[in-house]
This record gives sequence, structure tokens and C-alpha cells, in this order.
Amino acid sequence: MSEKGRGFNASTEVGSKDVQIRRKKQPNSQMVMHDLPVIGPDAPVLIAGPTASGKSALALRIAAQSGGVIVNADASQVFDCWRIVTARPSLQDEAIVPHLLYGHLPYDAAYSAGHWLREMAQLLAGPDRLIIVGGTGLNFTALTKGLADIPPVPAAIRAKGNALDLTDLIAQTDPATLARIDINNRVRVQRAWEVETATGRPLHDWQDNTGPPLLQLSDTIPIVVDVAKPTLDARIAERFDIMIAQGALDEVAAMQALYDPQLPAFKAIGVPELMDHLTKDIPLEEARTSAVTATRQFAKRQRTWMRSKMRDWHWLAP
Repeated sequence: MSEKGRGFNASTEVGSKDVQIRRKKQPNSQMVMHDLPVIGPDAPVLIAGPTASGKSALALRIAAQSGGVIVNADASQVFDCWRIVTARPSLQDEAIVPHLLYGHLPYDAAYSAGHWLREMAQLLAGPDRLIIVGGTGLNFTALTKGLADIPPVPAAIRAKGNALDLTDLIAQTDPATLARIDINNRVRVQRAWEVETATGRPLHDWQDNTGPPLLQLSDTIPIVVDVAKPTLDARIAERFDIMIAQGALDEVAAMQALYDPQLPAFKAIGVPELMDHLTKDIPLEEARTSAVTATRQFAKRQRTWMRSKMRDWHWLAP
């Protein structure tokens, strides 16, 4: 048995790959290599999990020990204006292993799961084994289950949607589509409304006529990093304090003159809260509390998505 296979006491199978997973929970929060499925040099590795769960550290460990390049699947980490506030990998980490699709877009770029898939298609055609990591569940679903080829939404319709309240968006969206999405997530609801308004077809109709995926799940090593809620809540608060200490407030202040709350880049959690501190005299401690609360709510939505959509993945509980 290889070094990565030692110490395992249970076997299972996902797709076509025999794997072994150590069931015993580790006494600390550090993910260690022998907790993982056996990882060869070729198959793409998918790493999902809620924010602050340790996904990036795990991806770096796998890349360093088993080979590959790390590819971002997080919707906020693509923008070049944010490193600290979105917890992008550090420059030191990027020097160890190549990192792709991180910070490669300007703040005002339009970017969606469709854009991400087109970039992924190019990378999958290349020579490198990909270790794809992020918390945006829609990207992984699109990658392994396909994505409808929906025409671009005209700017005028998007602007109209931006001006509507969430309740109005819900009232004007097809119920069958609403049944498939988190109606508390404004981004998802507005996207459904925009597609239906622009094309005359409900989003679920487009989704039901989806082409084949870029990757079959059985051809990958899919991993979900799950962390118990009390531990995750504590990590989220600790990480935000570290962000502040590292200069997150300065990072947000540098973009203050360009701030547009409707742009995806400025919807990254922590940005609106710190911007409110800078522009509305909200105390920093109050902004911190709001950001931590929003992050915990986001992590809850991520875990709900993953438990619904990723039940066939390898689940690791560090």
C-alpha cells in the first residue's frame, strides 16, 4: 500500500475509483493526507466545502504531494481587487504551486458559471491535472452535470432587476423554477427572473434541456470538506479578525470611489459591511459583527446545497 493509503480502516467506492477513507476524526482541525481518498497523478480532484472549512489548505497539500495545479471555483476570488477580504491564497502559496483563475478579472467584469465553464474547458484540454477548489456549488454542478446554454441577459433587463425588491422578483418568477432554488438568495432569484424576462422561457425549462457536462463525476475524485457548525462558526469569526489585521479595510477603502453595490465584485461578503463602516460611520465592531453573521449564514446555505447536490462525493470531517 502506498504511503497515502496507510492507516485506513474502511473501504468504499465512488464512481469507478476504489478509495479508502479513515473514519476516525482527528483530534485537531488540521486536515492530514491520510484522511483522503487515494489520489493518483491524473484524475481531476474537486474540493468543495463551506467558507473557512480549510479547502484551500487541502488543495495545496494535495498539489504538493500528488501533483497538479490549483484552479479556483469560487465566484468572488476571481476579481483582482480582492485578495484579503475574499481569503484568496497568499502569494507564498501561489509560489509553491501554480494557481489559476484567481484574481484574473477586473472589478467590473461580468462573470457567471457559464464564463467559468468556458475557462474550465480550456484548462481541461491542457496537460495539467486540475485540483478544482471553491465554495460556489453551482460551478461544480455545472461542471459535472452540465449547464444550459442561455443567451446573455441584456443590460437593460439586468438594471430593471436590480431595482426590484426580492419579493417582487419572486412574484414575477415561474413557481417551478422557484421550487429549485434558494428563494432567500437574491442573486439566484434575480438570475431566474432575468432569464425568464429576457428569453420568455423559465429558467427550469432551460435547465431541463442541458447539454452533457465537461466532466463525469465518476472520472474525478470529488471531496467535500465538512466542519461541525460550532467549529466553523469560530473559524469564521477568527478568520475575519485576521483579515482585518492583514489589511482588509485598506483593501476595501482602495475601491471606495468605484463602489457599485450591484456589481458582483462588490457583493463579496465583508465588502458591503466594511464599506458601510467607511461611508456611513458605522463602528468597525458593528461592521465586523454584520460580516461574521453574513458569512455564517452563507456557510449554512453552502452546506445545505452540498448536502442536497453532493451526496455521492467523499465527505471529510477534519
